[in-house]
Amino acid sequence: MTEHAGPAGSTRDVSNDSNQVAALKQVRLLVVIVTVLLASALQAAQTPNVLFIAVDDLRPELGCYGNKLIKSPNIDRLASRGTVFNRAYCQQAVCSPSRSSLLTGRRPDATRVWDLETHFRVALPDAVTLPQYFKANGYHCAALSKIYHHGFEDGLSWSEPHWYPNGGAIDTDKVDWTKQIKTRHDVKVQEYAAPAQTSSKQPGGKLAKAGPAFEVSSKADDQLPDGATAAEAVKRIASLKGTGKPFFLAVGFLKPHLPFVAPKKYWDLYDPGQIPLPATDRLPEGAPEFAGHTNGELHNYPGVPTENPIPADFAKTLRHGYYACISYTDAQIGRLLDALDKEGLADNTVIVLWGDHGWQLGDHGLWHKHTNFEIATRAPLLISVPGQKSAGQACNTPVEFVDVYPTLADVCGLGVPPGLDGTSLKPFIENPAASSTKVAISQYPRGAGKAGGAVMGYSVRDDRWRLTLWRQRGGDKVVATELYDEKNDPAETVNVAAKPENKAVVEALTKRLPPVAASGNKAKPNAKKSSIPDGKASE
Repeated sequence: MTEHAGPAGSTRDVSNDSNQVAALKQVRLLVVIVTVLLASALQAAQTPNVLFIAVDDLRPELGCYGNKLIKSPNIDRLASRGTVFNRAYCQQAVCSPSRSSLLTGRRPDATRVWDLETHFRVALPDAVTLPQYFKANGYHCAALSKIYHHGFEDGLSWSEPHWYPNGGAIDTDKVDWTKQIKTRHDVKVQEYAAPAQTSSKQPGGKLAKAGPAFEVSSKADDQLPDGATAAEAVKRIASLKGTGKPFFLAVGFLKPHLPFVAPKKYWDLYDPGQIPLPATDRLPEGAPEFAGHTNGELHNYPGVPTENPIPADFAKTLRHGYYACISYTDAQIGRLLDALDKEGLADNTVIVLWGDHGWQLGDHGLWHKHTNFEIATRAPLLISVPGQKSAGQACNTPVEFVDVYPTLADVCGLGVPPGLDGTSLKPFIENPAASSTKVAISQYPRGAGKAGGAVMGYSVRDDRWRLTLWRQRGGDKVVATELYDEKNDPAETVNVAAKPENKAVVEALTKRLPPVAASGNKAKPNAKKSSIPDGKASE
């Protein structure tokens, strides 16, 4: 020990001073480390999770959309904590084009997906999808059941294989997306109580339907695909909580897609005598015949009457089944919301719920989607952001599904990537009454026959009008025009495009159309006769 004389003859231990200095430095270093760790933990806690709920064929027949007959307490519960977009529209009213568009943030003319036969990566091999963008920003991304159109999975989007309730999971090669990697798991359920074993084929080569268009099921919720998916989602929410990473969990529900199969208790929620028929069972006066279709998807099911329109009694039963399926899916969504509450994640999770397009229930004499009419293109969109001050309010501005990608990126603080076709809806979440000049644009391919050959119908929706221009593919010649006054004729019974007083409306909305898309490239629709334009698609 070394001692030195101090003032007034005192002595001082120099080595002890050195130890104190070293100890002080260690304390300071420890404080810095703890501060950094706490800041990192705080940042992780503040990074919101995303619960991304996709519902197949769901039109806005819900309590939160003003339907007093439908029993949808859980979706209504979500609406009370978020924003209901009353006028949300898909880009094309059929499964794969709509989903590809929403998940890439690009319109169908960019994805080149206008059918059920084309993967978006043919035209956009380097696209960064919505979940892929979140994965690149540190999220664990997982998909359960139908998110992309089945058969067009995208492994680059997810942190793990895409799970399905049929006992399988699908990944794709990270270099060659055309190569699927399939694995098995032990959750395997089927829809019908006694599915038919058939090898017969429908037109187009698909197997014949395994059962009728509807079934009052004796099964419990989890013995059907959507119940099994909800059960898996509840498990995932619990396990993802412990990973230390934010998650993006995409959960797809199949109902109310045909066939209308739901447990009996959901059918029993509805009095058949109170189920209404559509306002009109024929195409709008003055609309081109090719604007509709022949209900091919529905007629593919055994036992469906062959005539159009579908007879009223059978139509009511189908509507009953559709409503029962909505309530069945609503119950499954409630289980997800309960799981977030149970795990203490509700206050740090952004929730978005969307239907991939609308659905005609005999409206205009049509069933399923496959048109540019309001009832086919309009779908539910609900977004809940933790801490939002406008919770429980509705937004009436027309919005589009291409807006979902930039919106989620924005509200989660990731920044909106360039090159997307939509815009963030964050301003409307903060203030649903915010002023806007937005329009929504949908489209659908058709064969116009001698009137114009192959055409694409582009439909522009503002806060009052819907204008649809049917343009020849690859050109700008318009072969038919439709205009509907959604304020005074919400059932779209009369095409008023030819009225002189509406000339200015037609001209103004025409200017909002996208530029003419080239029809010929490596991702053009399949050269063989497509089943989609005539409404015969099964998805």
